[in-house]
Amino acid sequence: MLPHEAIPAGPAVLRLPVEGDADEIARACADPEIARFIPFVPSPYTRDDALAWITKTVPATWENGGADFLIADAATDRVLGAAGLKPPDRFGATEVGYWLAPWARGRGVVTTAVRALAEPAFARGVPRITLHADVENVASQQVAHRCGFAHEGVLRGAGAPRGGTPGDIAVFGRLSTDPGDPIAPLLPFFPGGFPGGSLTDGVVRLTPLTTADAADYFALASLPDVTDSSVPPVPPEYADAEVLCRYAGHRWLIGQRADIAIRDAVTGEFAGEIQLTGVIPPLGQAMLGYSLHPAHRGRGVVTRAVDLLVEWAFAATPLRRIIAGTAPGNTASQRVLERAGFTREHLVKGLLPGPGGTRLDDIQWARTRA
Repeated sequence: MLPHEAIPAGPAVLRLPVEGDADEIARACADPEIARFIPFVPSPYTRDDALAWITKTVPATWENGGADFLIADAATDRVLGAAGLKPPDRFGATEVGYWLAPWARGRGVVTTAVRALAEPAFARGVPRITLHADVENVASQQVAHRCGFAHEGVLRGAGAPRGGTPGDIAVFGRLSTDPGDPIAPLLPFFPGGFPGGSLTDGVVRLTPLTTADAADYFALASLPDVTDSSVPPVPPEYADAEVLCRYAGHRWLIGQRADIAIRDAVTGEFAGEIQLTGVIPPLGQAMLGYSLHPAHRGRGVVTRAVDLLVEWAFAATPLRRIIAGTAPGNTASQRVLERAGFTREHLVKGLLPGPGGTRLDDIQWARTRA
């Protein structure tokens, strides 16, 4: 598929590993993040494991038509990671894989390495390259987008077991006919990235939901008045809350929805949640929803959160119109929307599912970009 020669990759170089790299490879692969997301990496990872990869795995990959390279610093030759292409399938397609040492992250090394592998592979007739990433491995999914790989779906239960349950795998693909340009996210992450980015006005702080928020999110969604205003109005299951939080970064990255925690800006306490869903790119439209813990109500917290989120959406995304819906009797939510600059537009009869098979009316609101 590719020649054995070293391939320049910006500040790095892709070269064959040698036994002298074993100590640094072992040190890099002892990182918990690598063990968490790459199922075939032994844990704990030893020097003997590194030597087995160098002397057995790498030659076998090449012998079967694939390619395995070490990523090394172009100036110092220090180990930065590894990247390779699997042996081609019967149609000639392949899959790219990589790992990066903790000391090499945040420098664009993997993005450059993946591009350095993909371009010559396509030039030699490879029709398609697939990239798999755990749904929680948002950094790897961002690499896919930066390298022009389009999101294609999720393989449920196809990843490394975590807590006895197989993980889910996000699938990205690039064809030889694709332009390969970086794919800009419809919904960029908050300043600071994922998961640490945030928006704040000094009173409230908005942060992306993560798996660490699952218990708080479930407790909030289980409150009777929150359940009653949910669609559909049924008590949540903890497993569903956990999935929503686990998938939050992935769904945000692919522009499907943004699920966000509302926090006290001073204490960091979880106060509620707010989300943008129902994203329709051709219309530049998304739907707003929110709920707040009773302990934080009556202080304008939701109004602040709504205003922060909408202002960010109009400044940082192509969205031009944010809509929301309230039941006719939900005057508290209606006051929130009015204070946040939303205008009441119309009443839709029988839109929402109610208890016992009933249907409820929905008052629809909107705020548009100036």
